Amino acid sequence: MNKNSFLARWITGIVLAAILLSIILLASLEILTLVIAVIIAGGLWEYNHIVFGKGFLKEKIESHLFALALPFLALIGDERLLIAFMAFAVIIAFMVYLWKISGDNLDISTVAKVVFGLFYIPFLTSHFILLRKLDNGIYWIFLVLVIAIVGDTLALYVGKSMGRRKLIPLVSPGKTVEGTLGLIVGATLASCVFGYLLLPDIALWHFLILGFSGGIIGQLGDLCESAIKRNYGKKDASSLLPGHGGLLDRLDSLMFLAPYVYYYKIFILEL
Repeated sequence: MNKNSFLARWITGIVLAAILLSIILLASLEILTLVIAVIIAGGLWEYNHIVFGKGFLKEKIESHLFALALPFLALIGDERLLIAFMAFAVIIAFMVYLWKISGDNLDISTVAKVVFGLFYIPFLTSHFILLRKLDNGIYWIFLVLVIAIVGDTLALYVGKSMGRRKLIPLVSPGKTVEGTLGLIVGATLASCVFGYLLLPDIALWHFLILGFSGGIIGQLGDLCESAIKRNYGKKDASSLLPGHGGLLDRLDSLMFLAPYVYYYKIFILEL
């Protein structure tokens, strides 16, 4: 990565961080839901462009209609409503597939692409709204961002300065074992400091677990998105964000982290 790319990455990151901070701190839950719906729509557009390419208009429209409903269902309900909706979305996706069958065209992979896209982007991302609805919800959203951003930043610089052994070169040629270790250390320390300062009523060892395991889960999210792109011969999801690629390239780790932190909170801390 050259100096211009680093500069573009930092400028874009600072602008995005300022916008995110303003929305999370100042906007109502309804406005946050609307913003997340827009982000979901953008991420799903990139996903559809990657996996479908040109054409497949019915599948693209269908997936966006389902996707835009999910964040608003998270606003008015909980994870049970999301799961119920997804169950019917799978059924309807198959119905649309049957409607489209003509001649000898029986390519059922289109259903898999639609359903996977719905679970992968809108379903996972909608957990940010569920996080926001928790007690101290703003803090829990910030914890996700802290784990992801600090870990990713440290991974970038440790990997650049010390990286020698490739992690999974076929999936992500730039990622190294050393960078990943830096990510985990950074995410763990950042999580512990965050918990100590802002959520002192919760035992510190919970944040040790959240940071350590969350760093790994976030990295897996990054690698999974890279695997999708590499499978279809793409380097970036799009060129929307200078120095970063597309929305999916920024959302990849966050989409895995938000559900993890949410379910840790409700199943471990609230039981």
